Amino acid sequence: MAGRAQPSGPAGSGGGAPGLLPLLLLLLSAAAIIPRGDGQNLVTEDVTVVEGDVATISCRVKNSDDSVIQLLNPNRQTIYFRDFRPLKDSRFQLVNFSNSELRVSLTNVSISDEGRYFCQLYTDPPQEIYTTITVLVPPRNLVIDIQKETAVEGEEIELNCTAMASRPATTIRWFKGNKELTGKSEVEQWSDMYTVTSQLLLKVGREDDGVPVICLVDHPAVKDLQTQRYLEVMYKPQVRVSQNYPLQGLTREGEPLELTCTAFGKPQPTDMRWLRVDDEMPQHVVVSGSNLLISNLNKTDNGTYRCEASNAVGKSHADYMLFVYDTTATTEPAVHGFTQLPNSAEELDYGDLSDSRAGEEGVIRSVDHAVVGGVVAVVVFAMLCLLIILGRYFARHKGTYFTHEAKGADDAADADTAIINAEGGQNNSEEKKEYFI
Repeated sequence: MAGRAQPSGPAGSGGGAPGLLPLLLLLLSAAAIIPRGDGQNLVTEDVTVVEGDVATISCRVKNSDDSVIQLLNPNRQTIYFRDFRPLKDSRFQLVNFSNSELRVSLTNVSISDEGRYFCQLYTDPPQEIYTTITVLVPPRNLVIDIQKETAVEGEEIELNCTAMASRPATTIRWFKGNKELTGKSEVEQWSDMYTVTSQLLLKVGREDDGVPVICLVDHPAVKDLQTQRYLEVMYKPQVRVSQNYPLQGLTREGEPLELTCTAFGKPQPTDMRWLRVDDEMPQHVVVSGSNLLISNLNKTDNGTYRCEASNAVGKSHADYMLFVYDTTATTEPAVHGFTQLPNSAEELDYGDLSDSRAGEEGVIRSVDHAVVGGVVAVVVFAMLCLLIILGRYFARHKGTYFTHEAKGADDAADADTAIINAEGGQNNSEEKKEYFI
């Protein structure tokens, strides 16, 4: 431009100097009008927004001197120049404009709006910074698939929870009631979206029936997003025998006894029966449904009475040990009453044993205190008799031995004379005898 402003003529002629002076004056006046960037700073922040919400972009100037601010999109198209919007996108709206800030809102944000937006400040030299819009997409759907709608206690079932089309990928957590469980997750990416599937293997018991299994999503775009399925578990009956009469104390001879059997299971038990373990049921015992009645107890009724209940899953039972006492008995029984026995190791935690004592399967024999005392007395008596016999035996083997083989040799002067004078001498040695006193 400076060359174009120079007049035509020989090079080096002094006529060109006066032509440059007006141009220099023009440049100096223009420089005085253009604001400088000294002491001015552009400030902005990144924006994270959920798809469909509103994003707000703010371009701020510290120590502003009325310089021009404009906002550009990721394609470097001007969205706003000062308070004017050249871009024909009505989703961009001016929120605030001043010498120190240009604030613009973007409604109904979508994935295509994600990227860098530029704030420019017309200073000398110009300043530019950018802000990044990140769009979050919550899961479109959350579904639990269960392998078996109805499970049997002891089985292991598979549950799968799927969170579809989210951004970023979700984190899935499992809960059974209030207890957190651990699943195994797999992530699939489709374009900019992620689908997460979590698998849970769960061994169920009767206590899990009706308990909710919850699939919970952790995602920055959504809070408290969850779905749940209620477990349905089939299990064997849980059997319990209760004594209606006598309410407490001893079962005495001549008195009545009434027992009631209750059973709970899923499905509800359909078959319930009473039997006597290792013996036939007495003829005078009356069984009516779940009740057993003995109107007049006697010693022959002693034994174990069992109530069995069954359903489609299996069979369980509970036992009652009966010992009939004399009418004058006042001592509480050492072992008497109920025994509910588990049919498998899994049932050990489930039985209601409030009115029973657990024991090994089979008959637990009742032992009377009087019988125990008699046995102890017999043992003590036998030990005393043994001590007396041993004492007499050792006493008879204790004493001094006397013989006749040296009789008549007491007054002999020497040994040879004593042998000669001994009664019978050497010839009668075979007739010598010993006597025990």
